[in-house]
Amino acid sequence: MVQKTIEIPVETSKKETKFQYFFRSLFKSWTGIVGFVIILLLIAISLFGEIMVPYDPLAADFTKKLLPPMTEGHVLGTDQLGRDVLSRIIVGARISVVIGVITVLLAGTVGTVVGIISGYFRGWVDVVLMRIVDVQLSFPFILLVLVINAIMGTGLKNIIISLAIGGWVVFARVIRGEVLALREKEFVAASIATGVTKFGVLFKHILPNLITPITVLASLQIATYIIAEASVSFLGFGVQPPTPAWGNMLSEGKDYILSSWWLITFPGLAILVTTLGVNLFGDWLRDTLDPESTE
Repeated sequence: MVQKTIEIPVETSKKETKFQYFFRSLFKSWTGIVGFVIILLLIAISLFGEIMVPYDPLAADFTKKLLPPMTEGHVLGTDQLGRDVLSRIIVGARISVVIGVITVLLAGTVGTVVGIISGYFRGWVDVVLMRIVDVQLSFPFILLVLVINAIMGTGLKNIIISLAIGGWVVFARVIRGEVLALREKEFVAASIATGVTKFGVLFKHILPNLITPITVLASLQIATYIIAEASVSFLGFGVQPPTPAWGNMLSEGKDYILSSWWLITFPGLAILVTTLGVNLFGDWLRDTLDPESTE
């Protein structure tokens, strides 16, 4: 009598972690990879920029003013005061990152709280808050930021505050819409039917489902704030010289646009590449975290 052995398959592959899923999804999208690499480079430059700069970004040398790129060791040339353009762009990256990230945190926090209160509790609270949002949205964003900066004064801290004041309404409107949709879901109705309190439903069921839209919106808004800061600095109401910021570098170079093209070309390219990278990564993040948005 021959005995048969039954082989029981053994599961060798472990469950995929969120970290592994993130990179597996990222490597399937060339736009996501490009955006992710640009963001990593921007963060690295912001953290280690002072070590990487070949020259002092504030040191003027009038004997070397307006040197074209690849001249006397200046890869991107020098400006009207003889300062190295590459060094100033590298240092200016930190300002853009700081302004973009901190503004998103401030505007996102205020807008998310207002959106949750408005969408969840409804009634007269919703009416009052949304009318405030409507009034602010009727003002052009850049104009509103300029007015706030004109009142508060210039400088890095004030430009962050003014951008946050002008930008929280976007978060409030989007989050309110998400909360209104979540309130009608079956799992929320079931929780209420089982006796869960309003705050229990809010913290256990509503808030966890808001992480995805908040993350996606924040990633896309960073690019908006970077461009807004550059625009306000270009007009003279943002970060002030001699602090190297991409916006005031464009402002200083506009008078030399015909004779010294590199003064506005390279800061402009820095803004373009940065915002493009953030937007590409934000679009990929939206498609990955919220696939229904693309249907």
